Amino acid sequence: MRTVGVEEELLLVDPESGDPKALAAAVLARASLLDPAQDVFEKELYGQMLEFATHPQTDMADLGAEIVRCRKEAARHAGEIGCTVAALATSPLPVSPSISVNDRYQWLAEQYGVGTRDQLVCGCHVHVAVESDEEGVAVLDRIRPWLPVLAAISANSPFWQGRDTGYHSYRSRVWGRWPSAGPTELFRTAERYHRRVADMVDTGVILDAAMAYFDARLSEHYPTVEIRVSDVCLQADTAVLIATLVRGLVETAAREWRRGEEPADHSVSVLRLAAWRAARSGLDGELLHPATMRPEPAGTVLRSLLDHVGDALSDSGDLARAEQAVSGVLEHGNGARVQRELMERTGSLRDVVTECVHRTQS
Repeated sequence: MRTVGVEEELLLVDPESGDPKALAAAVLARASLLDPAQDVFEKELYGQMLEFATHPQTDMADLGAEIVRCRKEAARHAGEIGCTVAALATSPLPVSPSISVNDRYQWLAEQYGVGTRDQLVCGCHVHVAVESDEEGVAVLDRIRPWLPVLAAISANSPFWQGRDTGYHSYRSRVWGRWPSAGPTELFRTAERYHRRVADMVDTGVILDAAMAYFDARLSEHYPTVEIRVSDVCLQADTAVLIATLVRGLVETAAREWRRGEEPADHSVSVLRLAAWRAARSGLDGELLHPATMRPEPAGTVLRSLLDHVGDALSDSGDLARAEQAVSGVLEHGNGARVQRELMERTGSLRDVVTECVHRTQS
């Protein structure tokens, strides 16, 4: 059974006003004071963000329980210094981000200017174990067309600087401003993957291999592939669904590779269009079908994804829960739809943030 780990970035907000608060350093200091051995929480690019990482898990129920526990722990530590956490991929309310004190982050600010100052966005990264870099690259080549579907499921960033953007995932549009971000061409071999990353570093445009912000990549530190397309999900059970589908995609791709099946040779240009379509309409319209790259209803595409990974999910015991979760997200919507429904009902972005704070820990 392949292990799965999740990294989530959370927004620190004032519990009354909903305004983002640059208190990450204080929250991390508080967490270290209360639990010196803790290695879960980390600083991020901005002081208004807090990141945590789960331990590798094989059972999805255990993974879900750890995500909920980490979110509640983050809220507890934040509460001690007068803020709380919200699983929102962008701030609905206007904010002037504060870059964390860190040489790396200062380099980003100097190198990319205003593009860095726009990057107060929160994502969800999923790590899945692979046996080797060769298997990992084979997986990266074969999961490419399915990644926009994951982005549509997780989409949770309709508001930006106090306005509705018209997108379900505006985070992905902001994140795509990094010069190394987005879908990749086929690599074919691990040697070609590593050579491509080294060539990028040698340009001087990125600082090191960790700044190859591909939609999916080999991890620099773990024997995993890291899938990076998802918004942080409003509710923990959606994050578990994303992790479940990612593991299914990785296992399915590895099996295809071992059988000698070639990956689909979609161009990066078309993959970018698929990602844009997913960001724009989420689950409330059409997506580009990964096999044909032609528009089909989102529900049809999600069911195709379940069919594609069905054998892998069945073997891991996750199929029934995944089917139920997909039906639920199609019925009730992703985080973007929930946020818009809250805004329509309350007429207040502050109330949207307040309600999302509650849902973050549920």
